[in-house]
Amino acid sequence: MAAGRSAGGLLVTAPYDNIHADAYPALLMEVSLNDNRVGFWEGAKFAAKLRERKTNSNPVLLSVNMGSGHAGPSGRSEQLKELAFH
Repeated sequence: MAAGRSAGGLLVTAPYDNIHADAYPALLMEVSLNDNRVGFWEGAKFAAKLRERKTNSNPVLLSVNMGSGHAGPSGRSEQLKELAFH
């Protein structure tokens, strides 16, 4: 997606701000409830805007990991569960 321009003419490169009406592929977005760098609501807002603007019937899925943070799950068994999900 190309970067857009703000009302003041500045280049906008944030992915959320560049969502437009288009045929997006099927998407699975993953967020973590305990992420200390990116709030889970950011992924939820992104998914909602994509669902609103997409022009096809491809799914936009959001998976919320309730027990991990920014670096993903801790512990070997949790990492294996995460790998199995994909």
